[in-house]
Amino acid sequence: MKIGIVGLGLIGGSLGLDLRNDGHSVLGVSRQDYTCNRAIELGVVDDASVKMNLLAASDIIFICTPISAIAPTLQALIPHLSPETIITDVGSVKTAVVEAVTPLWHNFVGGHPMAGRESNGIEAAVSGLFTDCAYVLTPVDTTPPAAVKQVEHLVRSLTNRVYFCSPQDHDRAVAWISHLPVMVSASLINACIDETDPIVLELVQQLASSGFRDTSRVGGGNPELGVMMARYNRDFLLRSLLSYRHRLDELIERVEQSDWQGLEQQLQDTQAARSQFFSPSVDHR
Repeated sequence: MKIGIVGLGLIGGSLGLDLRNDGHSVLGVSRQDYTCNRAIELGVVDDASVKMNLLAASDIIFICTPISAIAPTLQALIPHLSPETIITDVGSVKTAVVEAVTPLWHNFVGGHPMAGRESNGIEAAVSGLFTDCAYVLTPVDTTPPAAVKQVEHLVRSLTNRVYFCSPQDHDRAVAWISHLPVMVSASLINACIDETDPIVLELVQQLASSGFRDTSRVGGGNPELGVMMARYNRDFLLRSLLSYRHRLDELIERVEQSDWQGLEQQLQDTQAARSQFFSPSVDHR
């Protein structure tokens, strides 16, 4: 197939590598000539340009821009496309995107690969980024079934963990397991740097190991992505933040009251519950 990618960063670049490895022809568009040239050098795309008309003959186009740029990107693409062209995106919020884009292009299938790294940009692109990661598709009643099938076919070449749900259910779910962790992780980093004793702060930084590295990873990621999560999934993120604050208050109360038995029971409950978030599965429709 002829695949177009707009936005040659971590996700777009990694998509290009995997899709080319599967034998597809991949063309890319980026805002900067340097990124286009580098994408060609790295084997991410067959060709790249800063001009949208490069993608005119594409069968499917992945829009891999920040959430706020998805609808404007589609509008810039429209004059160059055939009505049969299928467009999908990789945004981490789906309701706002689907509501904005669906009236503009009938062959649009909302998508979200649950994959990422601390680094971003074309240099961070890697082959196999999506292996064993969930990839969510969010078609609505007006989405053509043929378009959904085409996108599903490509996505299943990247990972066998493909899920289908409504845009609203997607946003409510990722508020818990993607957007809330970013905010909590960022707050952890902020709390640590609030240490007023410079000797202790330096020691904290020197002793930080795997536990802190794991829990602070997403909070130290791309700030623009975190803002987009909060801006476009505000209501569901607030709901999860308030629930988290309630649970944190419970922990504070148990420690203040030296309720070690209650604290142990709570930690036992969370230990048992954690495995429910990482259960292996194959058929996710």
